[in-house]
Amino acid sequence: MRIRIVDAFTDRPFAGNPAGVLLLDAFPDDNWLQSVALEVNHAETAFAHRLPAGGEADWALRWFTPVAEVNMCGHATLATAHVLHSTSAHTGPVRFATRSGVLIATPGDDGWITLDFPTAPLTPVALPEGVAEALGAEPLAAFYTGPDVGDLLIELADEKTVHALRPDHKALGAFSARGIIATARAENPELGYDFVSRCFFPNVGIDEDPVTGSAHTALAPHWSARLGRDDLTGLQASPRSGRVRTTLQGSRTLLTGRAVTTIEGELLV
Repeated sequence: MRIRIVDAFTDRPFAGNPAGVLLLDAFPDDNWLQSVALEVNHAETAFAHRLPAGGEADWALRWFTPVAEVNMCGHATLATAHVLHSTSAHTGPVRFATRSGVLIATPGDDGWITLDFPTAPLTPVALPEGVAEALGAEPLAAFYTGPDVGDLLIELADEKTVHALRPDHKALGAFSARGIIATARAENPELGYDFVSRCFFPNVGIDEDPVTGSAHTALAPHWSARLGRDDLTGLQASPRSGRVRTTLQGSRTLLTGRAVTTIEGELLV
């Protein structure tokens, strides 16, 4: 069967967030899916198969990190949509049946793909004791992002603080189900982005995620409320880096990005 590595939320190879993508006839045993994800060893590997015509979704989609299945993943959804359209396995908008409900990916004429995801509910919480020490910076505020995302969103003083973070990854695992989203307002919006973030997910085997679509379902309402605009662009400042366009539409958030296939081969199992 064909397996592909796709760099998502980027328009060039070796940037953005790499995801494995396999198109299947049906989902095999969960242990096999998890073993493949561990072999691929990227933040997520996406597995999809076509559903019968006439239903609420076109394809079933699941996402696995090297150690666990996850409820939501933006970059691997973008990567899967890119594979479906670039191989002509599907044309037009594609509806994915997932753990987070039906998610729609719509291709544009210019190569951009827009994902329609649920907006994460943000609940202000008291700063947990020890989080500043684990993160390596003093937070301004903290928010719980709800069960689907499962992160603690932490706002920091400025962009340079986000860039300079060198967290204790093991210690961060104590503060939320998946991990920590650290964010700050952009210092120079003329560079083409409105806010910056970094994401640390030690509880699912990812010390730092390169570009996290699901985190932007929480970042979008957070920064839209502060900046007074529904259309924003976020820079995820990991070493690979990537940008996510966000459009807040109430209970839904649109995430727009590009993707590039970098590896295609045969899975010999």
